[in-house]
Amino acid sequence: MTRTNAVDILCIGAQRAMTSWLHQAVSAHPGTWAFPAFDPLTSTSKEAHYWDWNHKRGRDWYRVLTRPLDDALLSLDFTPEYAFLNEAQLTECKHLNPQAKVIYILRDPLARAISALRMHTVWATKHAAADAASLTYDKTFLERCRKARIWDHGAYAANLARWRRYYPDMLVLNFEALGADPLAGLRQVYDHCGLDWDGLDDETRAALSERAQRHVWATPRYALDADCVNFLSGTLWTARAEIEAETGFAFTEANPYLEAAR
Repeated sequence: MTRTNAVDILCIGAQRAMTSWLHQAVSAHPGTWAFPAFDPLTSTSKEAHYWDWNHKRGRDWYRVLTRPLDDALLSLDFTPEYAFLNEAQLTECKHLNPQAKVIYILRDPLARAISALRMHTVWATKHAAADAASLTYDKTFLERCRKARIWDHGAYAANLARWRRYYPDMLVLNFEALGADPLAGLRQVYDHCGLDWDGLDDETRAALSERAQRHVWATPRYALDADCVNFLSGTLWTARAEIEAETGFAFTEANPYLEAAR
Protein backbone atom coordinates (compact mmCIF):
# COMPACT_ATOMS: atom_id res chain seq x y z
CA MET A 1 0.00 0.00 0.00
CA THR A 2 1.32 3.44 -0.96
CA ARG A 3 1.01 6.07 1.75
CA THR A 4 -0.01 9.62 0.88
CA ASN A 5 1.74 11.15 3.89
CA ALA A 6 4.89 10.36 5.79
CA VAL A 7 2.96 11.68 8.80
CA ASP A 8 -0.81 11.89 8.90
CA ILE A 9 -1.23 13.97 12.09
CA LEU A 10 1.19 16.80 12.88
CA CYS A 11 1.05 18.76 16.13
CA ILE A 12 3.31 21.81 15.91
CA GLY A 13 3.02 23.02 19.50
CA ALA A 14 3.01 25.23 21.27
CA GLN A 15 5.70 23.95 23.59
CA ARG A 16 4.37 23.65 27.16
CA ALA A 17 0.78 23.67 25.87
CA MET A 18 -0.44 20.11 26.55
CA THR A 19 1.23 18.58 23.49
CA SER A 20 2.53 15.61 25.53
CA TRP A 21 -0.94 15.07 26.93
CA LEU A 22 -2.47 15.26 23.46
CA HIS A 23 0.08 12.82 22.04
CA GLN A 24 -0.71 10.29 24.75
CA ALA A 25 -4.45 10.71 24.21
CA VAL A 26 -4.29 10.51 20.39
CA SER A 27 -1.75 7.68 20.26
CA ALA A 28 -4.06 5.62 22.50
CA HIS A 29 -6.71 5.58 19.77
CA PRO A 30 -6.68 2.20 17.95
CA GLY A 31 -6.58 3.98 14.60
CA THR A 32 -3.21 5.67 15.21
CA TRP A 33 0.44 4.66 15.45
CA ALA A 34 3.38 6.35 17.21
CA PHE A 35 6.91 5.62 16.03
CA PRO A 36 9.28 3.83 18.47
CA ALA A 37 11.49 6.03 20.62
CA PHE A 38 15.01 6.33 19.19
CA ASP A 39 16.87 8.26 21.87
CA PRO A 40 18.82 10.49 21.25
CA LEU A 41 17.57 10.92 17.65
CA THR A 42 13.98 11.49 18.71
CA SER A 43 12.39 12.80 21.87
CA THR A 44 10.57 9.68 23.09
CA SER A 45 7.95 8.40 20.61
CA LYS A 46 6.40 11.86 20.37
CA GLU A 47 8.86 14.21 18.65
CA ALA A 48 10.70 13.13 15.50
CA HIS A 49 12.56 16.46 15.23
CA TYR A 50 13.09 15.89 11.53
CA TRP A 51 13.52 19.52 10.47
CA ASP A 52 15.83 20.52 13.32
CA TRP A 53 17.84 17.58 14.68
CA ASN A 54 17.54 14.99 11.92
CA HIS A 55 17.14 16.71 8.57
CA LYS A 56 20.62 15.58 7.55
CA ARG A 57 19.38 11.98 7.69
CA GLY A 58 17.14 12.59 4.71
CA ARG A 59 13.51 12.12 3.73
CA ASP A 60 13.71 8.34 3.52
CA TRP A 61 14.85 8.21 7.15
CA TYR A 62 11.78 10.25 8.14
CA ARG A 63 9.46 8.08 6.06
CA VAL A 64 10.85 4.86 7.54
CA LEU A 65 10.75 6.21 11.11
CA THR A 66 7.13 7.32 10.90
CA ARG A 67 5.64 4.55 8.74
CA PRO A 68 3.18 2.39 10.71
CA LEU A 69 3.51 -1.35 10.73
CA ASP A 70 -0.07 -1.32 9.43
CA ASP A 71 -0.56 1.24 6.64
CA ALA A 72 -4.21 1.64 7.60
CA LEU A 73 -3.14 3.43 10.81
CA LEU A 74 -2.53 7.18 11.04
CA SER A 75 1.03 8.16 11.93
CA LEU A 76 1.96 10.93 14.36
CA ASP A 77 4.69 13.53 14.84
CA PHE A 78 4.19 16.05 17.67
CA THR A 79 7.26 18.32 17.55
CA PRO A 80 6.65 21.86 18.91
CA GLU A 81 9.76 23.25 17.20
CA TYR A 82 7.99 22.80 13.85
CA ALA A 83 5.84 25.85 14.65
CA PHE A 84 8.52 28.19 13.34
CA LEU A 85 9.57 26.30 10.21
CA ASN A 86 10.52 28.66 7.38
CA GLU A 87 8.99 28.70 3.89
CA ALA A 88 11.50 26.24 2.41
CA GLN A 89 10.94 23.79 5.25
CA LEU A 90 7.17 24.14 4.97
CA THR A 91 7.37 23.46 1.25
CA GLU A 92 9.19 20.22 2.01
CA CYS A 93 6.71 19.39 4.77
CA LYS A 94 3.81 19.83 2.35
CA HIS A 95 5.56 17.59 -0.18
CA LEU A 96 6.09 14.86 2.41
CA ASN A 97 2.71 15.28 4.10
CA PRO A 98 0.33 16.76 1.50
CA GLN A 99 -2.87 15.75 3.30
CA ALA A 100 -1.71 15.83 6.92
CA LYS A 101 -3.99 17.13 9.62
CA VAL A 102 -2.20 19.87 11.56
CA ILE A 103 -2.93 20.93 15.15
CA TYR A 104 -1.63 24.03 16.95
CA ILE A 105 -2.43 24.61 20.63
CA LEU A 106 -1.99 28.23 21.73
CA ARG A 107 -1.24 29.13 25.33
CA ASP A 108 -1.05 32.57 26.90
CA PRO A 109 2.39 33.71 25.66
CA LEU A 110 3.58 34.88 29.08
CA ALA A 111 2.36 31.78 30.94
CA ARG A 112 3.86 29.56 28.25
CA ALA A 113 7.21 31.35 28.47
CA ILE A 114 7.33 31.02 32.26
CA SER A 115 6.53 27.31 32.03
CA ALA A 116 9.19 26.82 29.35
CA LEU A 117 11.83 28.65 31.40
CA ARG A 118 11.00 26.55 34.44
CA MET A 119 11.41 23.44 32.28
CA HIS A 120 14.81 24.66 31.10
CA THR A 121 15.72 25.42 34.72
CA VAL A 122 14.94 21.79 35.58
CA TRP A 123 17.31 20.67 32.83
CA ALA A 124 20.03 23.18 33.75
CA THR A 125 19.98 22.23 37.43
CA LYS A 126 19.76 18.49 36.74
CA HIS A 127 16.29 18.17 38.26
CA ALA A 128 17.14 20.03 41.46
CA ALA A 129 14.48 20.32 44.13
CA ALA A 130 12.00 23.15 43.58
CA ASP A 131 13.27 25.07 46.61
CA ALA A 132 16.84 24.91 45.29
CA ALA A 133 16.26 26.99 42.16
CA SER A 134 14.80 30.35 41.19
CA LEU A 135 14.50 32.63 38.19
CA THR A 136 16.20 35.97 38.78
CA TYR A 137 16.57 38.75 36.21
CA ASP A 138 20.24 38.39 35.33
CA LYS A 139 22.50 37.18 32.51
CA THR A 140 21.68 33.54 33.26
CA PHE A 141 17.96 34.27 32.93
CA LEU A 142 18.45 36.09 29.61
CA GLU A 143 20.60 33.24 28.30
CA ARG A 144 17.88 30.75 29.22
CA CYS A 145 15.37 32.89 27.35
CA ARG A 146 17.59 32.68 24.28
CA LYS A 147 18.17 28.94 24.54
CA ALA A 148 14.46 28.32 25.14
CA ARG A 149 13.66 30.34 21.98
CA ILE A 150 11.00 32.19 23.92
CA TRP A 151 10.18 34.64 21.13
CA ASP A 152 10.15 32.04 18.34
CA HIS A 153 7.73 29.83 20.27
CA GLY A 154 5.61 32.85 21.20
CA ALA A 155 5.31 34.33 17.69
CA TYR A 156 1.91 32.67 17.25
CA ALA A 157 0.43 35.00 14.64
CA ALA A 158 3.43 34.80 12.32
CA ASN A 159 3.73 31.03 12.78
CA LEU A 160 0.02 30.55 12.16
CA ALA A 161 0.06 32.67 9.01
CA ARG A 162 2.94 30.66 7.48
CA TRP A 163 1.39 27.29 8.29
CA ARG A 164 -2.06 28.27 7.04
CA ARG A 165 -0.64 29.03 3.61
CA TYR A 166 0.19 25.31 3.32
CA TYR A 167 -2.49 23.77 5.58
CA PRO A 168 -5.47 26.16 5.57
CA ASP A 169 -7.68 23.72 7.49
CA MET A 170 -5.31 23.37 10.45
CA LEU A 171 -6.99 23.08 13.85
CA VAL A 172 -6.13 25.85 16.33
CA LEU A 173 -7.02 25.25 19.99
CA ASN A 174 -6.94 27.44 23.09
CA PHE A 175 -4.91 25.81 25.87
CA GLU A 176 -7.18 27.25 28.55
CA ALA A 177 -10.33 25.82 26.95
CA LEU A 178 -8.58 22.50 26.43
CA GLY A 179 -7.55 22.35 30.06
CA ALA A 180 -11.05 23.24 31.23
CA ASP A 181 -12.70 20.43 29.24
CA PRO A 182 -10.02 18.04 27.96
CA LEU A 183 -12.43 15.35 26.77
CA ALA A 184 -14.35 17.83 24.61
CA GLY A 185 -11.05 19.06 23.19
CA LEU A 186 -9.94 15.51 22.48
CA ARG A 187 -13.19 14.79 20.68
CA GLN A 188 -12.62 17.90 18.57
CA VAL A 189 -9.13 16.67 17.66
CA TYR A 190 -10.48 13.23 16.78
CA ASP A 191 -13.10 14.77 14.49
CA HIS A 192 -10.47 16.95 12.79
CA CYS A 193 -8.20 13.96 12.20
CA GLY A 194 -10.94 11.60 11.02
CA LEU A 195 -10.65 9.36 14.08
CA ASP A 196 -13.84 7.59 15.07
CA TRP A 197 -15.20 7.95 18.60
CA ASP A 198 -18.77 6.71 18.41
CA GLY A 199 -17.70 3.45 16.77
CA LEU A 200 -15.32 2.54 19.59
CA ASP A 201 -16.42 -0.04 22.13
CA ASP A 202 -17.39 1.11 25.62
CA GLU A 203 -14.16 -0.14 27.21
CA THR A 204 -11.97 1.79 24.77
CA ARG A 205 -14.02 4.97 25.15
CA ALA A 206 -13.78 4.68 28.94
CA ALA A 207 -10.00 4.23 28.75
CA LEU A 208 -9.62 7.24 26.45
CA SER A 209 -11.89 9.34 28.66
CA GLU A 210 -9.72 8.44 31.68
CA ARG A 211 -6.56 9.29 29.78
CA ALA A 212 -8.00 12.67 28.82
CA GLN A 213 -8.05 13.65 32.50
CA ARG A 214 -4.35 12.98 33.11
CA HIS A 215 -1.81 15.73 33.71
CA VAL A 216 1.48 15.13 31.88
CA TRP A 217 4.89 16.72 32.45
CA ALA A 218 4.22 19.32 35.16
CA THR A 219 7.27 21.45 35.99
CA PRO A 220 8.14 22.64 39.52
CA ARG A 221 6.92 26.16 40.26
CA TYR A 222 10.30 27.75 40.90
CA ALA A 223 10.36 31.23 42.38
CA LEU A 224 10.15 33.98 39.75
CA ASP A 225 11.30 37.56 40.24
CA ALA A 226 8.88 40.36 39.38
CA ASP A 227 11.56 41.79 37.07
CA CYS A 228 11.48 38.53 35.06
CA VAL A 229 7.70 38.70 34.72
CA ASN A 230 7.77 42.34 33.67
CA PHE A 231 10.53 41.73 31.12
CA LEU A 232 8.70 38.78 29.56
CA SER A 233 5.37 40.58 29.61
CA GLY A 234 6.83 43.60 27.85
CA THR A 235 8.59 41.63 25.14
CA LEU A 236 5.60 39.32 24.50
CA TRP A 237 2.79 41.87 24.77
CA THR A 238 2.61 42.56 21.02
CA ALA A 239 2.55 38.84 20.24
CA ARG A 240 -0.29 38.34 22.72
CA ALA A 241 -2.35 41.20 21.26
CA GLU A 242 -1.79 39.99 17.70
CA ILE A 243 -2.92 36.42 18.31
CA GLU A 244 -5.92 37.46 20.40
CA ALA A 245 -7.04 39.70 17.52
CA GLU A 246 -6.37 36.93 14.97
CA THR A 247 -8.15 34.10 16.79
CA GLY A 248 -10.57 35.78 19.17
CA PHE A 249 -9.06 33.77 22.02
CA ALA A 250 -9.02 35.44 25.43
CA PHE A 251 -5.87 34.56 27.36
CA THR A 252 -6.18 34.98 31.14
CA GLU A 253 -3.78 32.39 32.57
CA ALA A 254 -0.93 34.86 33.08
CA ASN A 255 -3.00 37.49 34.90
CA PRO A 256 -2.00 36.26 38.41
CA TYR A 257 1.68 36.55 37.45
CA LEU A 258 1.12 40.14 36.34
CA GLU A 259 -0.82 41.01 39.49
CA ALA A 260 1.90 39.55 41.71
CA ALA A 261 4.60 41.47 39.83
CA ARG A 262 2.99 44.87 40.43
